[in-house]
Amino acid sequence: MKIDEFMTTRIASIDADLSAYDAIEKMVDRRIRSLLVKFKGTDSDHGVITARDIVFKVLAKGIDPTDIKVSSIAAKPIVCVNRDVTLAEASALMEKSHIARVFVCEGEKIVGVVSLLDIMTASLIMRARGEHVS
Repeated sequence: MKIDEFMTTRIASIDADLSAYDAIEKMVDRRIRSLLVKFKGTDSDHGVITARDIVFKVLAKGIDPTDIKVSSIAAKPIVCVNRDVTLAEASALMEKSHIARVFVCEGEKIVGVVSLLDIMTASLIMRARGEHVS
């Protein structure tokens, strides 16, 4: 099964020069776990910031989230895959790279994201359809 069947196409983003507090507000408001980070001056330079990044790199250390920019804690570069990658290939890449999401790209354009939760959802759907789940 290809990842484009289960990818999320509505990707929330944040400018790299905003604060971690701004990221917290956006994630909590939208009940999401990550944001695509956009760096100024280029359309192809991206990072990702996760709830884990904010909690471990900012809040757990007692840092005021209004005093730290998203750019200083975002993971970069993002991991991009082609939309014809299978779920098994994507999950193997996530395991190998110790990441919880991969972005789906067409050339320089990001068209989706697949997270661990998306892969788990896909496995339930595949099992319900009677398809082999690896």
